[in-house]
Amino acid sequence: MLDRITGMQVFARVVAQGSFSGAARSLGLSQTMVTKHIATLEGRLGVSLFHRSTRRLSLTEPGRLLLVRCQKILSDFEDMEQEVSAENQEARGLLRMNAPVSFAIRHVGPIMSEFSRRHPLVTVELGLDDRRIDPITEGWDLTLRIGRMPSSALRSRRLARIDFVVCASPSYLEERGLPLTIADLQTHHCLGYTLGEDVSTGRWSFGANGERTVPVNGPMHANNGDVLREAAVAGQGIIYQPTFIVWDELKSGRLVALSLDAPTITGPELHAVYAPTPHVPLKIRVMIDFLVAQYGPVPPWEI
Repeated sequence: MLDRITGMQVFARVVAQGSFSGAARSLGLSQTMVTKHIATLEGRLGVSLFHRSTRRLSLTEPGRLLLVRCQKILSDFEDMEQEVSAENQEARGLLRMNAPVSFAIRHVGPIMSEFSRRHPLVTVELGLDDRRIDPITEGWDLTLRIGRMPSSALRSRRLARIDFVVCASPSYLEERGLPLTIADLQTHHCLGYTLGEDVSTGRWSFGANGERTVPVNGPMHANNGDVLREAAVAGQGIIYQPTFIVWDELKSGRLVALSLDAPTITGPELHAVYAPTPHVPLKIRVMIDFLVAQYGPVPPWEI
């Protein structure tokens, strides 16, 4: 089947040139091919587009209606091609990106001004959510995820490793004592993260592969790491959180890292996740490259 866009282009050129032969010469086609395009268009629509005579060619009423529509469609098509071509040269458009709440507040929001300076034609819509997001069904161009990547049709790129630390405030440790083993945690107030897997409200895992576990309990649980950090700083209990949430407090001494008889879990990784497409839009590619540069090789929350 002949291409419909080409058929409209041929039709518009025949009108502009006033003849099939003139359209053929201007388009670099044979007159036979021009005739075939017009015949296919008329056959598909079931109307005659031209009044034909030996001296002149004129449009029928359906032909005049079609010309108006074709001119608009061809103009829009040309604009689209120019925009797409420009997109391949310079990132532009709306980029919808979703990220975990605590991480986004501390390590995404503050660097977006630099991204905007480098890519002024990209508008970033940042969504904050700690639950697992499906970028395809929920309409996000890019999502940042911390944790194991399940096998799926989604594509991903590693951005950084996320390390964990067990810590508490000096006031809590002075009052309750210093735990030396993971078993000791059973007698302490442990503030759990309700969305965690290896580090949950009732059990904390240790070791490279989480092979050692200990039951824990405490007076408070939350689905947000910032809330748990502030509770720990206030002396409410021990927390087991990513270093990016507590790094400033560890450096200032408001929280103290605990040395136990088993290492914390091997850090899960931060990934940029996006839908698989033959051609990833430039706005997504430049954002991922920007995040890779910002978070590596040593994450800024560990400097």
